[in-house]
Amino acid sequence: MQAARLVSSGGAALAIRVFEPPAASRASVLIAAAMGVRQDFYAPFANWLATQGLRVTTFDYRGVGASLPDTPHGGLRGFKADLSDWTRDYEAVIDQARAALPGQPLYLVGHSLGGQLPGLLHNQHQVQGLLGIAAGSGYWRNTAPALKRKALFFWWLLVPLATWWFGYFAGRRLGAVGDLPRGVIWQWRRWCLSPGYSAGAPGGAARQNYAAVRFPICSLYLADDEMMTLRGTQALLDLYRQAPRKIECLAPQDFGAKRIGHFGFFRPEFSQALWPLALARLLALKDMGDVHVA
Repeated sequence: MQAARLVSSGGAALAIRVFEPPAASRASVLIAAAMGVRQDFYAPFANWLATQGLRVTTFDYRGVGASLPDTPHGGLRGFKADLSDWTRDYEAVIDQARAALPGQPLYLVGHSLGGQLPGLLHNQHQVQGLLGIAAGSGYWRNTAPALKRKALFFWWLLVPLATWWFGYFAGRRLGAVGDLPRGVIWQWRRWCLSPGYSAGAPGGAARQNYAAVRFPICSLYLADDEMMTLRGTQALLDLYRQAPRKIECLAPQDFGAKRIGHFGFFRPEFSQALWPLALARLLALKDMGDVHVA
């Protein structure tokens, strides 16, 4: 693994990691994280993919993990960033990964938020496919029952008060999501309270950008996901309405496990049961061009 820094829009410095395969790469993979999750979490999976002949890149969005702002305390109070900035970060890492391996396809592994943002990318032509894992619309009515019961308290009370008090969303202290810049949590709040979620109003530029995506998408839905529902997964996938796409449902009992959940897919305990499946689905994306799209 090689650690590096990459300059994104507005001069934001991003921490990236590159996992090189032992021999020639057969493809490039970019792993994009869930909301508030550091790239460290994906390192075992990234390293395993590299042993399978893939060049893998991970990164932290600005204001997260090793991409915290360069201040005396590395704090988020007063730090300006929103989800549009994170999309620009995503684009910058795509450009870097593509330039490093221009002769091979570039696939995205998008965990949760990482599978939502590709529809907003301006350089989507650089991408040859997306494997979404636990990725769906975050509109609160599409979330799992336990999460739905807490949604209004979270968005109308906890988020406004905590963000006002700390100057950012101190999720680590509150045991919710993770520390997030003020602009990120407020934009995410607007998304989650809107039926259109990240696509916004019908006919808007964001919705048109999703519709412009042509690369194939395979979305893995975890049957015991404590955050996302199949309905929400389908709602997100429907935004990519002109892309070849499909959903595959995975239940823990099918893999001899008691639980997978929203985060379990990337844990090393599933390196033999689930990770080979992810590899197979990634490499099969190039053959999805003839999938019927309604």
